[in-house]
Amino acid sequence: MRYRVEVKFHGDFIEVLEDRIIVGVKSKPIGGKANRELIRKLAKHFGVSTSQVRIVSGLRSRDKIVEIER
Repeated sequence: MRYRVEVKFHGDFIEVLEDRIIVGVKSKPIGGKANRELIRKLAKHFGVSTSQVRIVSGLRSRDKIVEIER
């Protein structure tokens, strides 16, 4: 399943809206740390392993398309 994800910095939350998911991350976007935190949070929220969560589009953007395999 693919989801539109918006990343907000300096927060620690997941907000699921009708057509998108807003995720707050505390890591800085240096060296992929924020993306790794995003993947961990989404995996935990959906109850899957981190290997089942993949950023399809937007690796360097706050707006991403994320695929979650179930």
